[in-house]
Amino acid sequence: MYISEKQVEVRYAETDQMGVVHHASYIIWCELGRTQIVKDLGFDYAELERSGYVSPVLDISLQYKKAMRYGQVATVRTWIESHGKLRTTYGYEILHEDGSVAVTATSQHTLIRKDTFRPVALRKIDEAWDEKYKQEARIVE
Repeated sequence: MYISEKQVEVRYAETDQMGVVHHASYIIWCELGRTQIVKDLGFDYAELERSGYVSPVLDISLQYKKAMRYGQVATVRTWIESHGKLRTTYGYEILHEDGSVAVTATSQHTLIRKDTFRPVALRKIDEAWDEKYKQEARIVE
């Protein structure tokens, strides 16, 4: 199982008045991680969109473990938790510089055609991408 890593410098705009990272920022960081793993595995999400497809979030879940603060550097670790015909679930850990866990999360996505909003299997769009996800997923549905 491949685990992608992306570093994020905590920006002031991502924090509250106390300098603690706002909970919504973690969702954005998960998106950065998801984009990074797609790229690391050799694929291009922007090209997928140009081809007429998007991958909306069906579900997202975050568990907060230890607050992060302005000035720190977070590491977003991302992997493919499960991959099936119409759904892919990504797993995430957001770590402090010392390796302690700030957040764990999962997000579930599907693929749809932009023009019809109908779901479509990844294998019908890009067989190599689908095979790579099956190879890297913890669980193949």
